[in-house]
Amino acid sequence: METGKKETEKKENGKRERPLIVLTGPTAVGKTKLSISLAKAVGGEIVSADSMQVYRHMDIGTAKITQEEMQGITHHMIDILEPWESFNVAVFKDMCGQCLPGIYERGHIPIVTGGTGFYIQALLRNVEFTENESNMEYRAYLEAVASQKGAAYLHEMLEKADPVSARNIHANNIKRTIRALEYFHLTGEPISRHNEREREKSSDYYSWYFVLNDERTHLYHNIDLRVDEMMRDGLVAEVEALAALGCHKELVSMQGLGYKEILSYLNGESTLEQAVELLKRNTRHFAKRQLTWFRREQNVIWVDKDKFEYDEDRILQYMLEVINQNTQ
Repeated sequence: METGKKETEKKENGKRERPLIVLTGPTAVGKTKLSISLAKAVGGEIVSADSMQVYRHMDIGTAKITQEEMQGITHHMIDILEPWESFNVAVFKDMCGQCLPGIYERGHIPIVTGGTGFYIQALLRNVEFTENESNMEYRAYLEAVASQKGAAYLHEMLEKADPVSARNIHANNIKRTIRALEYFHLTGEPISRHNEREREKSSDYYSWYFVLNDERTHLYHNIDLRVDEMMRDGLVAEVEALAALGCHKELVSMQGLGYKEILSYLNGESTLEQAVELLKRNTRHFAKRQLTWFRREQNVIWVDKDKFEYDEDRILQYMLEVINQNTQ
């Protein structure tokens, strides 16, 4: 595909739109390697849509791409915050607003890569997050409830206020549960209704939304292999180092997969074997929830690896064909 500034804008119905490629999919499906090949082919820069890879010192548990693996491709939104700093969808969207203009000015195409579907939706649909959608006093109250009575109790509160959101948000996802309750408290409207409106908004980008997928048993097998590799690479030592920095289980960053399970082991709440098995199970459940999210999204281009016989070159060629068909 040709690159350059002439390719970084497309005019349709008199409206000038910016091209943007999304490469997402469930965890451990193989997005990282494919994203590098895609970036080389189209002249792209990668914008990470991962809620955990923004944090420094958290490399093994997040399966963070290494400098060697980047192969010279510019990456954004990786290693930019400390584990105790706040990061959420509003911050992600604001940071994208800072880095995307530079990508276009360089005549490149942003490739949004990662598995956090809500972040991708917020960027594509320009979901608005205003100051009046936060209330620190009420948020502190909800955080105290979660700490004292547990995630399940907090989720029951959401079930009463917004049953639709309660079905879509896992009971252990305290951050999203609090946001949904906070929105309902401030507006009197379920956040699920707000999200439906936002989902219907048109995009500011001329985008291709690829979801890389795999047959479930194969995906789950790869998840188990990845967890085993993380353990060999020193995940326990990484979590120990984070704990030594003062990171504790109340931090949003330490609620990430791999960190909460190993921290429970370090705190004497489980054996290491139990922690590893729980991590594998939680990661499989997470992948399932990711796929559920992507199936609800509009204009998604599914790329099933088994249909290409797991041939990376064929998968890349198919994606390039789709992109080229829609740029001519």
